[in-house]
Amino acid sequence: MELERSRMEEAEEIRERYELSMERIQAMKEETAVSAPFYDYFQRTADFILEAGRLAADVKEGRLEQMSLSELQEQNRRLYGDIAGEAYEQSYASPAYAVRLLGEDYGQILSFLYTEIRGMTAWAAEQRYTDITIAAELFIEVYNAFEEELPSGKSLREMVYWYVSDYCDRLIPERIREQLDPSLSFARDIICGADLDDPRYLYRFGEYISENELGTSRFLAGLPQEEIDAMASTFTEGYRIGFENAGIDLGRKKTVNIRYSLGFERVVRAAVAQFEKMGLQSIIYREARHSVSRRPQGNPGYCSTPPSKQYVFDHKEDAALYLDRKLAERRLSVLHAAYEEYKELAAVHAGPAVMEIFGERPFLPKSCSEALRLSEKQQELSVWYNNEAGQLVNRYIPGDERSFTIIAWPIPEIGENFEEIFAETVKINNLDYRLYQGIQQKLIDALDQGAYVHIKGAGKNRTDMKVQLWSVENPEKETIFENCVADVNIPVGEVFTSPKLTGTEGTLHVSEVYLNDLKYLDLELTFQDGRVASYSCANFEEEEENRKYIRNNVLFNHETLPLGEFAIGTNTTAYMVAGKYGIASKLPILIAEKMGPHFAVGDTCFSWSEDNPTYNPDGKRIIAKDNECSMLRKEDVSKAYFNCHTDITIPYDELESIRVVRADGSGITLIENGRFVLPGTEELNRPFDEK
Repeated sequence: MELERSRMEEAEEIRERYELSMERIQAMKEETAVSAPFYDYFQRTADFILEAGRLAADVKEGRLEQMSLSELQEQNRRLYGDIAGEAYEQSYASPAYAVRLLGEDYGQILSFLYTEIRGMTAWAAEQRYTDITIAAELFIEVYNAFEEELPSGKSLREMVYWYVSDYCDRLIPERIREQLDPSLSFARDIICGADLDDPRYLYRFGEYISENELGTSRFLAGLPQEEIDAMASTFTEGYRIGFENAGIDLGRKKTVNIRYSLGFERVVRAAVAQFEKMGLQSIIYREARHSVSRRPQGNPGYCSTPPSKQYVFDHKEDAALYLDRKLAERRLSVLHAAYEEYKELAAVHAGPAVMEIFGERPFLPKSCSEALRLSEKQQELSVWYNNEAGQLVNRYIPGDERSFTIIAWPIPEIGENFEEIFAETVKINNLDYRLYQGIQQKLIDALDQGAYVHIKGAGKNRTDMKVQLWSVENPEKETIFENCVADVNIPVGEVFTSPKLTGTEGTLHVSEVYLNDLKYLDLELTFQDGRVASYSCANFEEEEENRKYIRNNVLFNHETLPLGEFAIGTNTTAYMVAGKYGIASKLPILIAEKMGPHFAVGDTCFSWSEDNPTYNPDGKRIIAKDNECSMLRKEDVSKAYFNCHTDITIPYDELESIRVVRADGSGITLIENGRFVLPGTEELNRPFDEK
């Protein structure tokens, strides 16, 4: 009773603060105390906050359900229009625009503030008045500083710093609870309770709604329920089999996190029901909106296609405005306390089930010198924090007790052949794993004989890599490559290993590749003893800008990373479908990695679960689960993991050969001139021949 009274008092207090904030911001519209050029910034930002307030009121009073589709679309345009498409270039969310109008110091800070405030659309939809209020109060504090004379940049930075510091003990625990507590069911309630034949339900999420979301929802609404159930079953069964193959008892778990993009609610609803039959409640939380919870290396959670990818790219490192050692340590302390508070929920969490999308127009980011960027010291601090946080999470949700699955489907932006491509993708996701299992075993039998693998590019591809393999001591019972047959990693089509770092060397090059939604031209990495020694690309005119781009988005601010995985993709069907429809550049790495050999920099595929016995379908135990970095976990776990894993694929048409070389120098050729030549693998060439 006392706890309930405390919560009611807290809710009443925040309601009063919220109303006072909105009244103050409404009054700003009539004031002229702030001079140009800042007057326009505060007016436009106040307009957005008030619009978010109207959305909160519409949700509270149940008016969204009464609005027509056109009214909802107009409301969504008012909330997101200034950062959608080309409009972003004239928005204060754009650091380039803000700096041009307001000056470098003020522009960067105020662009950060506006971006933080933009989270109000999500908070309004969820009726999270505390989140709206604390951001609104920060806005008022900054506005007040401009009323009489210009404040110093230092004083504004201090306001932001204390906002993050003061509220991280609320924001971080709330974020952890979102990820673990199935009683926080905002999205699941919409998915399972709304009329999914009526696209108006999409606007209840508070996200940007484009033709991708509307088109996907309408398309799925036209499919028979049996097809929807089958799509969901591929996804959920892959999850279940992943636990089975890893020897992990799924029966001890109670929750699963579904991550997806809006528009796929019919499939998600079916997946929720199927997971329930496995004894798992689905947790569906959105991407983080607060800067303190966003991560440059990926922002997990449900989302829509972004109104502007440049907007997302420009704000990847907003933490540069406030990150220091003291705050990093405070965040880590709060994170620890949060997991301790929710440790019972963490203990029964099984891991993520991820639905990815593909088909968006290729994004080549523009270099924005005005955007906030982590200093070298902050980069080191960020790496330290991520390392410590990764270890902390693993203590409460052990890697050897969790698993995952990933699947991908196209969205309407892929073009006029969307429905055909969707049907082809469903087929690819359901290819006969038994056929691939047998063929891939032939590859593994050859690879197990090798001391190393030599990979050579064709034509202009400069790849020349020597990948060292761990040795098999007992060939009757052991193997070094996993036979991947579409469980956690859908679709089928690869064999992979954790390479031995010592002696792994050479050049990895690909003419064009998309990694984590970012495009790279002429990406080249050189390796010495299995670690990245140098890197370059041709995205920008300045070489230093290219190096910075790779360091930030491939190395994730590490000085170097090891080669965590070497794999050979076998899904030639997916490769030919990509060629038929001209969509190779739009495929997610999940499918692209199955369309040629690929190399992953960062952690191995077995990170945090190296000691769990893993077996191939033939009963052999996979012994190559470690490398010289991950082995350090036994001495100093902080040196063992990097909390990232980025796959880089060489397409078949850029490949001259893959050859297994034995210890005596003799060899076995697996691929030559882009075709499989190992006896027993010829079936993989059929899609090439059917072209």
